[in-house]
Amino acid sequence: MYHKFVPSQYVKKVFDITPESLLERGIQGIITDLDNTLVEWDRPDATPMLIDWLKSMKDAGIQVVIVSNNNELRVKSFADPLGIPFIYQARKPMGRAFRKALKLLNAPREKVVVIGDQMLTDIFGGNLNKLHTILVLPVAQSDGFFTRFNRLVERRIMKRLKEKGQIMWEEEN
Repeated sequence: MYHKFVPSQYVKKVFDITPESLLERGIQGIITDLDNTLVEWDRPDATPMLIDWLKSMKDAGIQVVIVSNNNELRVKSFADPLGIPFIYQARKPMGRAFRKALKLLNAPREKVVVIGDQMLTDIFGGNLNKLHTILVLPVAQSDGFFTRFNRLVERRIMKRLKEKGQIMWEEEN
């Protein structure tokens, strides 16, 4: 069961994922989490660096959809100015939002990656849906209430996976 929490890939930050590396793998679409993946959970707007990253994906023909467990106001106010489609109150790791995102991207699952900062929601959900998953370190050191609980559980899972030799990276920045 623990293997479902192991990402296909691990990078420190979303900016370490380049259009070139995705295109080499034939990737056409990205399903990404919002809070603490793209920006801090309490930052209302995209940073200039994130805007450039999103533009580089678009210029390379890679579509992006945001899938967030947060509410409509939070996700819409972030995504609309960027012209990015989104799914709010996604109930990750449940599969419905991932399937809806695949339809929005109009791409087969083999050509889509899931990017997120949480093993319990993003990685587990992506793996259950047979998608390539990329775990990133959280952008912020603080979290909202529910995420703090998830992090506690994730630390236990991470410890177990390290003991079994299934992961080799460190959580530190």
